[in-house]
Amino acid sequence: MRAKREYRDRPETQVDALDALVDRSENGMSVFELRAAVPAEIDALEAALSALKEDDLITVEQTEGRTVIKPADRVIPEAPEDDEESVGDWLRRRLPF
Repeated sequence: MRAKREYRDRPETQVDALDALVDRSENGMSVFELRAAVPAEIDALEAALSALKEDDLITVEQTEGRTVIKPADRVIPEAPEDDEESVGDWLRRRLPF
């Protein structure tokens, strides 16, 4: 599952992290799980998570002695969106801004 469209105009690493988190929204993900799911350097991922946290798009919880990151409810789409990429998404991914 992918994050809502209104959150897809962010830098690629942030969108990749949101998509991974939305896909596992019920249980959340550890930093190590996110690191495996997002194709980015650790520094870029850390900066992306910091920006997402600052914008209140993710929450960080302590669960059973484990740190878990979850997407904010407003990021999760109501119904699963189709997996087809829109022209706008394709352009955003390929054009440098």
